[in-house]
Amino acid sequence: MTLSRKNALFAGHDDGGRSSARIASLIVTCKISGVEPYVWMKATLKAIAKGHPQSRIDDLMPWAFGPPT
Repeated sequence: MTLSRKNALFAGHDDGGRSSARIASLIVTCKISGVEPYVWMKATLKAIAKGHPQSRIDDLMPWAFGPPT
């Protein structure tokens, strides 16, 4: 992840760096869980837009991601 650390130098602001780190963490978690990051992100954002209940947020995490039924 050396490239990510190098890119974080150009985030422009501490908040930008933190946001970049969060996204990188989610992408790596997807990869560790054997999930394609783009597919997971797309499905997760669609679920949130459709009103996925906040009380069931764990269902949207990469390790719980499965193909749609």
